[in-house]
Amino acid sequence: MKRRQSPVRAVLDRYRRALLDSSADELADLYAPDAVHEVPFPFPGLPERCDGREEVRAAYRAAWAASPARPEHVVEVAVHETTDPEVIVVEQIVTGTLATTGAAFRVPGLLVMRVRDGAIVHVRDYMDGSAAVRAAG
Repeated sequence: MKRRQSPVRAVLDRYRRALLDSSADELADLYAPDAVHEVPFPFPGLPERCDGREEVRAAYRAAWAASPARPEHVVEVAVHETTDPEVIVVEQIVTGTLATTGAAFRVPGLLVMRVRDGAIVHVRDYMDGSAAVRAAG
C-alpha cells in the first residue's frame, strides 16, 4: 500500500520545482503573506532575512536574474520528518551548470521548513555560501 504524501512534503516538492525553474513567482506563491525566510549563513545576492511573501519574491527574482548558475537537479540526501507535523528538515545538494562557462556546480545545504495550512510560514535555508561563490566563478 502506497503511503500518502504529507502536505509538508508536497510543498517541498513544489519548492524544489520552483528552484529548478528559477521562478521567483512560483517560489513566492508557496509562502504565506507574512512568512519569514532566513539565510543564516551569508549567501551572495540574497538578504539574510525576507519578511513576507513579496520580499521573498523580490529577493529571489533579483538573485536568480544576476546569477549565472542554472540549477538542474536537487539531490535529496535525507529528509527528516519531525514530531511536529508542520516541520520538515531536508539535506540536499543542488547541482547544475554555469551559463557563463558551462562548468558544473554543486551547492550542499540544509533546509528547515515549516508549512501551515498548505503555505510556508518559515524557512531557515542553510546553503553553503562558499560553494555558491565558487560556483559563480
